[in-house]
Amino acid sequence: MVEDMTTPLLSDSEAPADALPVCLTSPTVAILGSGDFSRSLALRLVASGVRVVVGSRCVNRIPSGLFPDAVELRNQEGAVSQAVCLVFMALFPEHYCSLLGLQSALAGKVLVDVSNGAEMNIHGPSNAERLAELFPDSPVVKGFNTVSTWELQTGAHDGSRQVMICSNSTEGKKKVVQLARQMGFHPVDMGGLSAAREIEVAPLRLFPSWSGPVVVTFLLFLFFYGYGFLRGILLPFLAQGGHNAFYRLALDLVNESLPAVALVTLALVYFPGLFAAWLQLWRGTKYQRFPSWLDNWLQRRKQLGLLSFLCAALHGVYSLCLPLRRITLHRLVNTAYRQVKAGTEEPWDELGVWRSDLYLSCGVLGLGVLSLLAITSLPTVGNTLNWREFTFVQSGLGYIALTLSIMHTLFFGWDFTFHIEAYPFYMPPSYLLAVVVPCIVLVCRCFLFLPCIFTRLTRIRRGWESKRNCPVLQHHHVEANGIP
Repeated sequence: MVEDMTTPLLSDSEAPADALPVCLTSPTVAILGSGDFSRSLALRLVASGVRVVVGSRCVNRIPSGLFPDAVELRNQEGAVSQAVCLVFMALFPEHYCSLLGLQSALAGKVLVDVSNGAEMNIHGPSNAERLAELFPDSPVVKGFNTVSTWELQTGAHDGSRQVMICSNSTEGKKKVVQLARQMGFHPVDMGGLSAAREIEVAPLRLFPSWSGPVVVTFLLFLFFYGYGFLRGILLPFLAQGGHNAFYRLALDLVNESLPAVALVTLALVYFPGLFAAWLQLWRGTKYQRFPSWLDNWLQRRKQLGLLSFLCAALHGVYSLCLPLRRITLHRLVNTAYRQVKAGTEEPWDELGVWRSDLYLSCGVLGLGVLSLLAITSLPTVGNTLNWREFTFVQSGLGYIALTLSIMHTLFFGWDFTFHIEAYPFYMPPSYLLAVVVPCIVLVCRCFLFLPCIFTRLTRIRRGWESKRNCPVLQHHHVEANGIP
């Protein structure tokens, strides 16, 4: 009869789908600390079906309703005694010494250090290593420090799903990995506890993969802006004795520099891939590593493409603002007044109409294709595409966007490039400088489509090597033909 009473009325297969897991059957996890991270971590653990007890130095100081009702609030000694095997150290590293009185209670229990580094110092001992020195009888696991409180509260689907974990204890690491998976995250094993230094400073890095592309884009903007200022404002002011065109600094010059930067930056997205292809052709193999600078360049192509899209979009917005300027209205009224006063009628300029329509159309199409590239670079969109679809969008449509952008620039320049008036002070217009690198990229890409080059490159990328790189294959080939 007693056995009948302990048997559940519904088996696991018959239990309703929306039934919550029973916390009493889950191992109790302790969290030492009652701050924001402790609260968010407790919310996520309770939602994952884990029993949680929070330990604080002063339990009475915790406001009512701060933690869920399922979370048990105790002092630090009581929370440690309730924990089965895992204790989260959700407090600042300078307070670790205050827990030395709990060494015996924490012995044998896995301590999860969730702290971050205070500064970008990867040479000294990490917080996790200091914790391991203070509690030698407790396995220490570094983890969950790269997960923000927002990601813990909203769930793994609304933030980063990766949790970097490292420890010298294999058993402790297994327990934390299992718990991370139960919470809906993807644990990433980073090795021993010596890797904790890198993990702790990871949240302190400010866009580490964006620094190089941002610097390059900014330098390009400074170059074209400075070149336009020198060519169109400063030198005419000095040469013509007071010709003041400094009003162009705020909008005109910025709008002239942005498309040049966008075009060159977009060309820099595809230039390293072409350089890598020609390098493989010259080496005759794909198994030699690229130079480190080329590897870094290849890894920053996404950032360069997004910055190119940003400059192109800003150029479009600035261009839409041009008719709203006071100087545009002033020029229009003055032109109409001079025509009326002179009794002349402006003739129909069909060539000018074709020019304006062509360069505007190419610009709009190029920006549209570039927008598609920017959208597919988002992980949520790119993950829905297979490799062939992603390559077609990023490579095929990317070269189409580059071609349309070059056509937009060439139609804008039209035949002005061949007039002597386009070279004041023997300085070419900025759009002529901006189109040089993209044209080189397109020409190099066209050469790769030649059958003799395309076939050899395809063979190399499928594992074929030239005889000078793989003499063993040559020897086997000779033996296969019966030549001793």
